[in-house]
Amino acid sequence: MLKRHAVLDELQRDPYPLYARARSHPGLTYVPALESWLVSRDADIREVLLRPQDFSSVQALRPDVRPSPAALAVLDGGFAPRPTVVSTDGPAHRRHRAPLTGGLSTARVAALTPYVTRQAEALAEAFADTVAAHGQADLMTRYARVLPGRVIGRLLGLDPADLPAAVHGSYSAERLLFRPLPERDQIAAARDVLALQHLLDRYARDRRTRPRDDLVTALVTALAPDSGLGPGPRGLTDDQRCELVSNLQNLLIAGHLTTTALIGTTVLHLLRHRGQWELLRTRPELIPAAVEEAARYDSPVQGFRRTTTRPVVLAGTELPAGATVFVAYGSANRDPARHRDPDAFDITRPPPRPRHLAFGHGPHGCPGSALARLQVHATLAALTRLLPDLRPVDDRPVPMRPTFIHRSPEELLLTR
Repeated sequence: MLKRHAVLDELQRDPYPLYARARSHPGLTYVPALESWLVSRDADIREVLLRPQDFSSVQALRPDVRPSPAALAVLDGGFAPRPTVVSTDGPAHRRHRAPLTGGLSTARVAALTPYVTRQAEALAEAFADTVAAHGQADLMTRYARVLPGRVIGRLLGLDPADLPAAVHGSYSAERLLFRPLPERDQIAAARDVLALQHLLDRYARDRRTRPRDDLVTALVTALAPDSGLGPGPRGLTDDQRCELVSNLQNLLIAGHLTTTALIGTTVLHLLRHRGQWELLRTRPELIPAAVEEAARYDSPVQGFRRTTTRPVVLAGTELPAGATVFVAYGSANRDPARHRDPDAFDITRPPPRPRHLAFGHGPHGCPGSALARLQVHATLAALTRLLPDLRPVDDRPVPMRPTFIHRSPEELLLTR
């Protein structure tokens, strides 16, 4: 197990060489560290994503690491996990997705734009002050992990006083399920997750009796329609509370960890390719193209698992029912069959048709992609204006977080 974790760690920090090898060989490649068949080519990935009847999402977020019995015992004191929009198919998926589609609609995102712009400006100004005072600052802790937390908190309707605990609990959930930790740290992370679950349950119960114009209310209304004051606290059954907590936790994590990752990798690659940063400074109209290129070049969500529901043939490889495949969005976005010179970072690249897969495709395409794009756009507009001479502290390689679901720098020390 320790050897598998070491191999997985190395693979997650830089998966692109494996992707290239897999794309160059016919068929699919089995990767023991992933315990999955790797689907590496753009066309094959699109095929899988458009065949949910054959490639189920039920195990899409299967943990890379199983928590210890002691950590599981802590989690047993919380809310039993329930399927979410990420891990359902067919009618169940549509039921979970409907409130998100409405809550993250074009009109909703447009209404949030002034708030996002103000927050990005204020955080960028504070970041610039820190750099001026100390000579350097970490973009990840002082900006990238703050803006998306504030935005998803406002969308959900969370009290700002609860945001630190919500963000902390989200990262603890990710670490517990996707990183090998000493048992003591697992138990601590499990307690953080438990606290997050109780926080979200409190909001769900409150919105049952005091609905507001926010996403918590939308989820409560859609997933637990009121039939009068039924059993349980404030008219919610225990099963409804478990489902709401699972879906709110999923939305919270997806709503800010992914955007945090994209902010980090976008700034990293623009500064590593200095000519691209300078071009963006002088041509701010290229910001939307820069966001798309960054998402394509180093996708924050590298992929999800799917499970075959029957024997199928994919890319000439025969798969039995119950086989696990890893659909690697990050590999599709570097596929030369789809993207010209795919390993080059170029914000003037003509937009591909169809679009890259950084935000998924088909029924499970990310419903929050417009909101993520908005936040990265606001970030680049603020940083290029306030800190035009921004640069990395040194030329050393920037370590990436070893994860496939929120790929980003561990830290990004910047100066001017």
